[in-house]
Amino acid sequence: MTAAAATLDGVVVIEPQVFTDARGYFFESFNAERFRERVAGDVTFVQDNQSLSRKGVVRGLHYQIAPKAQGKLVRALAGEIFDVAVDIRKGSKQFGQWFGTILSAENKKQLWVPEGYAHGFQVLSETAEVLYKTTDFWSAAHERAIRWDDPTLAIDWPLKEGCIVSGKDGEAPLLADATLF
Repeated sequence: MTAAAATLDGVVVIEPQVFTDARGYFFESFNAERFRERVAGDVTFVQDNQSLSRKGVVRGLHYQIAPKAQGKLVRALAGEIFDVAVDIRKGSKQFGQWFGTILSAENKKQLWVPEGYAHGFQVLSETAEVLYKTTDFWSAAHERAIRWDDPTLAIDWPLKEGCIVSGKDGEAPLLADATLF
């Protein structure tokens, strides 16, 4: 398992070592010891979430505020997504900046999105199954979102046309009006 720092502090792209032969492949999708070596702090996961979405779906930009803030380890089990983390930490020198990368069943990469970041993704394949581990439980009272198409963020979503968002995500506030860290 190798890790590369993304352009945002604390956000890490994790690429597993894949062993392939005539039977197929094998890899460790998660190893707590190796994960802790690659991210700052002691991380404990408490919940796994999985979604199935069709091409063009954008989920996000989601986060939870304290005391239920969540870190997320995201990967695509099937298909391909453009995965995004946005720094929403007030006072951060990277506030409002975003990082995006392709996660797919084929490349088996994962993205670590620590607390203090909003997270979202866009499905690039016909369908995609996404799994993410979280460091705290979902809490309706602490759940927040930022508009996926906020012009101040200027996220370069790969699919410009035909984006599909939920009503809740489509009505999320802009970064300037959001409750932040």
